[in-house]
Amino acid sequence: MNGTVTVIDKGAVRIHSYMAGDDSLNVTTQLIETPSRVIAVDAQYTLAYADEVVAYAQGLGKPLDRLIITHAHPDHFNGAARFGVPVHALAAVRDQIAAQGDGRDPAGTLIPVADVTPTVEITPGTEVIDGVPFIFEAHQGGEAADELVIRLPEQGVLVGQDLVYHAMHLFLGNNDIPGWVKAVDELAADPSYSTVLPGHGLPAGPEVFDELRRYLADASELLADDGEAYKQAILARYPAWGGRFLIDIGNQYLFGATGV
Repeated sequence: MNGTVTVIDKGAVRIHSYMAGDDSLNVTTQLIETPSRVIAVDAQYTLAYADEVVAYAQGLGKPLDRLIITHAHPDHFNGAARFGVPVHALAAVRDQIAAQGDGRDPAGTLIPVADVTPTVEITPGTEVIDGVPFIFEAHQGGEAADELVIRLPEQGVLVGQDLVYHAMHLFLGNNDIPGWVKAVDELAADPSYSTVLPGHGLPAGPEVFDELRRYLADASELLADDGEAYKQAILARYPAWGGRFLIDIGNQYLFGATGV
């Protein structure tokens, strides 16, 4: 297996947190295994990693029920068609994906936008799936314009996806550090969640919120008008963190080069 799977047992629910390698931006897909089905959250950047996630999910011996896309960044929806199930998202996220048009896998494979645009709208609130309450929350600002957060209150699991990175450099291309700090504070305000699942990186505990606050404060201090200078400065402060390519992608958005 090319990805890394962390299994978290929460009784009636088991989480299979799949993190891709550096060549797929360390994107993390969450497979939430309930008593009789599997719910996938986010779909991977490269099609090869999406295929590996799907094969792993099929090996669990339960039907894949749906794919939830949390936000409109291609590294989280490129592989959506590979899952072969209805794709769910907030209305804003659906519309943002549709507006991007056709894309490409990093290997060059065409990804028609019609194949990855969500077809089932998520309304914020509580939905009971297979006897398990899921709380869907819409957040505006931060890493992306609109993001979905999922809470499993009975299991103490917070699916933060790209509002939470764990030991990975942050993508700052949305140019909204204050919005991200606000979102982190909102997520950290409820101490009842002992497991926090990131969109880039391995599962964490609530201590990840303080790590994010420190990084965002450092980024705000260091980020000026020179992307390369920022990259070298933030790497010096966090030399052991992964996802260095995410800095480069963010810089392309921030400093006017063509984004990828």
